[in-house]
Amino acid sequence: GMSDFQYLAMHSGPDGKPTSMYDKVLMLKPEKEEFFNRELPLYIPPPIFSRLDTPIDYFYRPDIQHREGYNNPQVSGENLIGLSRARRPHNAIFVNFDDEEIPTKPLDAAVQTWKKMCTNPVDKKVEEELRKLFEVRPVWSRNAVKANISVHPDKLKLLLPYLAYYMLTGPWRSLWVRFGYDPRKHPEAKIYQVLDFRIRCGMKYGYAPNDMPVKAKRSTYNYSLPITVKKQASHTVSVHDLKQGLGTSAAAGTKKPACSRYKLKESIYIFREGALPPYRQMFYQLCDLNVESLQKIIRRNDGAESECTERDGWCLPKTSDDLRDTMSLMIKQIIRSTRPALFSNTTSSEDGKEQLAYETGEDEDDEEEEEEEDFKPSDGSENEMETEILDYV
Repeated sequence: GMSDFQYLAMHSGPDGKPTSMYDKVLMLKPEKEEFFNRELPLYIPPPIFSRLDTPIDYFYRPDIQHREGYNNPQVSGENLIGLSRARRPHNAIFVNFDDEEIPTKPLDAAVQTWKKMCTNPVDKKVEEELRKLFEVRPVWSRNAVKANISVHPDKLKLLLPYLAYYMLTGPWRSLWVRFGYDPRKHPEAKIYQVLDFRIRCGMKYGYAPNDMPVKAKRSTYNYSLPITVKKQASHTVSVHDLKQGLGTSAAAGTKKPACSRYKLKESIYIFREGALPPYRQMFYQLCDLNVESLQKIIRRNDGAESECTERDGWCLPKTSDDLRDTMSLMIKQIIRSTRPALFSNTTSSEDGKEQLAYETGEDEDDEEEEEEEDFKPSDGSENEMETEILDYV
């Protein structure tokens, strides 16, 4: 990569001539305590370095020159740049696990916003489909909704706050809950709890992050700043297109059917035996773990749920840990069958079971999937919950 600057260990002597401190600072052999107690000039590196290590196009913007006598408009200090910004007008209601009451209806602003945008039969059909989903199942993740309904992501941002509220903490965090439904009061809501699952990787499992057949959601370097220009610009969607129920696919003239234009694959929210997750970090609802051994773990206390806790919800303590262990072993067996060479030196425990420990990898896998979704489950963040919250605050 490219460094910001080159920092030289130089010091100006009494005569103003710079002298190098390189030989005094660099350790070439083990030194005694006296080496570290010597009096040397301060050589302090900068407190922070740039995140960018490759050249980028930086576009400087000159200050706006107003006519003489122009006065800046009166604005509230809470939205000044550098302090905060105006909230996005999606009007979602956020609920914490320890909040006593849950909302029974949307905000008036959310109703007005959706009614303003819902101007064509396509939008009305999508609204009706989402209502039916919440009637069948009162708690949904956004990815699960996108896998069952073909709706433009920008429209979905407006529709979800119209029909549901968002849980921030607890066993239903990052999920959308139907208005008037409180999962903390219904033991049967156990199956809707969320499981934050991350594929374990490391040399102790027999494969490194770069050897995994599951790619990362994004690279550490895959980010953009307001001062940069993306090399590959996507097709823009106008407000008129959204009102007509169109999106990037329609604007670009693609031939993909409208009924599935924006749908994600079901693997984005359902875990099945013998199949690898599409990404290294996934948020599953317990009812979407379609493996009998996992469902047995979830149902261990069916009919005996006595208390809903913030950590485990209606499940027994350590249920999430047991699920992760079982899922990790299943995934390791899949990788072993597809890449046996990686496990030639794998060690096993005394009882013959694979050794499991918690470790995650963040490196990017260079292998590409055979087929990509038109719309990713996450744009710009590896954490689904963080990405979704940023859409509304």
